[in-house]
This record gives sequence, structure tokens and C-alpha cells, in this order.
Amino acid sequence: MSVVQALYPPCSCGMLQIVKCGHSATEKLGFTRLSGIEAIGLSRHRKSLLKPILAKEDNGASRIEDGHQVKKPNGLTPLANHSAALFGKNLGEKSGIGNSMNILWHECPIQKLDREHLLQQKGCVIWLTGLSGSGKSTLACFLSRSLHSRGKLTYILDGDNIRHGLNRDLSFRAEDRSENIRRIGEVAKLLADAGLICIASLISPYRKDRDACRALLPEGNFIEVFIDVPLEVCEARDPKGLYKLARAGKIKGFTGIDDPYEPPYSCEIVLQQKGSECTSLSDMTKIVISYLDKNGYLRA
Repeated sequence: MSVVQALYPPCSCGMLQIVKCGHSATEKLGFTRLSGIEAIGLSRHRKSLLKPILAKEDNGASRIEDGHQVKKPNGLTPLANHSAALFGKNLGEKSGIGNSMNILWHECPIQKLDREHLLQQKGCVIWLTGLSGSGKSTLACFLSRSLHSRGKLTYILDGDNIRHGLNRDLSFRAEDRSENIRRIGEVAKLLADAGLICIASLISPYRKDRDACRALLPEGNFIEVFIDVPLEVCEARDPKGLYKLARAGKIKGFTGIDDPYEPPYSCEIVLQQKGSECTSLSDMTKIVISYLDKNGYLRA
């Protein structure tokens, strides 16, 4: 008779009950024979009993080998180093990043490609840059709504909105502006890695800061969109009344007045307004979506 020990609720004396079962009772309880290993002592042998975990996917799958994903033709994904993944261990080397020491990267078996396959889109960052009043926030919302209607998942990182929370401790001095962009770039990278189409809408006046954000992402995942609207047009619009305050000296370091804006040397998309001619929001949105569609961002 194979013996399986099962823990029952405590009896009236407060002690755990141990019940021994024969074959028929074992089957009724739903246990399987564990090669002579008692269930209570299973924890001592759990690593030797673990088998590769298989995850079923619709259109093929990927296998993690030496830190890289490899496609499996039968759609089954065995998780390499499954015991390490299950027990929260990481086989990498500890390192120091910035002021953080003795940290290591914890890899997860679900990767960006898996999330993109689930969402049927490619994670990326659409970085809208231009002067205050050029229409960045308005375009971001219009673009997000248009993509949403196509069943695509987006998220907007608006410069003013982020300063209400994450970056509320930063001023508009040059060094704080750089830190503002760095933080938003890191958040945008996480959203793109999650498989979302992240739309970052902020002045981001300094070229080196935008380039640093581009460098955070894999090649092709950063789409810089320069909304090229002349200063006089933006100042005439002045939707927030900021240009008026800057001209009156009540705001210092305002981009375009007493602080420079550095246009991109090369970017993926330029939305340019010449003179009084104004490209409609609909047309600008079509230009951006056409770029996304042509370059495969709207499918997995």
C-alpha cells in the first residue's frame, strides 16, 4: 500500500490530524503517487520534482535561452532556469548604477514581444516637441483618441500633468528641466516596454535631453515629432497667457523668450506651419498614424 499523508484541520485538542490512505482513498482525495516521497516532506524535494513550465500561445511562442528569446514551432514555451524564476532568484551579477549599489536585474519570462502579441501593436514612444502654444497637448489627445478608436492602447505623458505629481519637486531652471525630461524619458521607456504606444507631449527644449531619451529605447522605438510653429504664431495664440507674463518679466527662463528652444537636427516627422497656413489636427493625426502604420507599429 502506498502511503500518502494529508493534513486535516485541527481536532478538538488543537493538534493537526495526519491521515494515512490506501490506493482507493488516495484516488478519492485526488493525490498521485510521488515515488515514495511523503507529501508532508515534499518541500525538501521540490526542486528535483519541478518540471519545465509550458505556456501555450496562439501563434507560436518563444523560449528563453541564455537571456535570449528563441521561437518554438509547437507554440510551447519552457521557462529556462524555471526554479530561479519561481523562487525569485536571479543568476546575474550584482552591479552599481548611479548611487545604487549591489543591485541586479531580475529577468521575467514574459517579455515585451509577448505583451505586444497580446495587444496586437508594438510598444513605442511618440515624442511631440515644440514651443509652448504649438499644439502639442491638443495633438496628443486627438492622436490618442484616433488610435483608441482603432483598438490601440495608448498613454499620454503631458509635461504639465507630470509636474503635478512625479516632477512636482522640479523648477524650470536648466538643470531641473533636464531632470524633468530624464524622468519622463524613463517612464516612457517603461510604457513602451509594456507594449503601449506612449505619447509624450512636452516642450523639451534641449536637443541633448531629447537625444538622451532616444538612447534609452531600442532603435526605432523613439519617434520624434517636431511641431514646427513659428514663435510669433505661438505667442499670438498664447492659450495659457504665459507669453504675456514672460514679456512682462513675471516669468523667467521662458522658452522662446529668454531661454532657447533647440529644434531637432533630424527627426522622424516634422509638422510644419508656414505663415498663416495651419495644418488641421485631423491632417496632422493622419500623418503620424500613416507613419505608424507604414512602419508596422499598429500590428504585432
